[in-house]
Amino acid sequence: MATKQRKGPLARFTVLDLTRARSGPTAVRQLADWGANVIKIEEPGNKEGAMDDRRHGPDFQNMHRNKRSLTLNLKSPEGVAIFKRMAETADVIVENYRPGVKHRLGIDYETMRSVNPRIVYASISGFGQDGPYSERPGLDQVAQGMSGLMSITGRPGEGPMRAGIAIGDSSAGVYLAFGIVTALLEREETGEGQWVSTSLLQALIAMLDFQAARWVVAHDVPQQVGNDHPLYMPTSAFRTADGHINIAGSGNLYPRLCKVIGMPELEKHPDYSDFKLRHKNRAALVKVIEEKTSQRTSAEWVEAFNKAGVPCGPIYKMNEVFADPQVKHLGMAAPTHHPALGDIEVVAQGVRLSRTPFEVRAAAPDQGVHTDEVLGEYRYSAAEIADFRKRGIV
Repeated sequence: MATKQRKGPLARFTVLDLTRARSGPTAVRQLADWGANVIKIEEPGNKEGAMDDRRHGPDFQNMHRNKRSLTLNLKSPEGVAIFKRMAETADVIVENYRPGVKHRLGIDYETMRSVNPRIVYASISGFGQDGPYSERPGLDQVAQGMSGLMSITGRPGEGPMRAGIAIGDSSAGVYLAFGIVTALLEREETGEGQWVSTSLLQALIAMLDFQAARWVVAHDVPQQVGNDHPLYMPTSAFRTADGHINIAGSGNLYPRLCKVIGMPELEKHPDYSDFKLRHKNRAALVKVIEEKTSQRTSAEWVEAFNKAGVPCGPIYKMNEVFADPQVKHLGMAAPTHHPALGDIEVVAQGVRLSRTPFEVRAAAPDQGVHTDEVLGEYRYSAAEIADFRKRGIV
């Protein structure tokens, strides 16, 4: 599987990718999309994504684009020796094993630091590299519950609700990628690498942002409020004649909202005349507004509110998202080609650079397809590689 020549601001960096599941691959994908030379190291006969039906599925293709795949048995001394040779000249190692696994394999940070003091070693775990929960198995939904996210998601009185995506995995991955790039920048000054780590739990707590701050700063415990904004009303989802829309009409936007729905008198209504009253009487206010919004279509209201300068937008299904003209303009479906799947699209990056755009250079690789190529780059002969294959090392 041919890969286009690497471009982008991270093209000079080599990343050894030991990750699996979602959080780690999310981190590495950020680096790969910006040009890093990513070598995905997989166990021979790897159960994760070994079969074509899984490797060729949407999730795998989206997470593992722009990588090369090498099979390597890290449970064998020879496999570890090969890995250490690769680490001698690598820039980054990324792993998301349970904390104790890398020590048992003999590829932990201190060991790899002795091989290459410049290495940036990056780790994701469920709950942290140490501490009372460090060896617990980490799972996104468990972290969602422990972070407090599920306690503030959903409608009041209906019990906890998970987010619709693996937000803990994704958050940890993006935070780790940021940490890796920060460590690489710091290395330019000191010449030394370092260990970068995050966990699903800490990444999610950090992502809770103002909701978490409500507790640590003011000792206020946030509650579930459904689609309402927890602080600023009326900001919510409102029923229309053919669906639902989001309207953000709090603060100085409230008088505009009242005029758009044809109820200017609502601005001075004694139940809704200031910030605190609108927050206190949120349910009644939403009901009043919905009596008006339910009389026209979503498209009509979206046009009317935005014309008045009140933020408003449709609530899409996924097919509608990628049909939207603004989403098309942003190029959020990035094309690539897979030898078996043909021309496909994956989800584009969420950030743009004006001079050095990200690029999907290659679809996710089949398992071990680059093994000979990569090992050849590390001065292993064809005979040595054939022997490794015979003995199950690659």
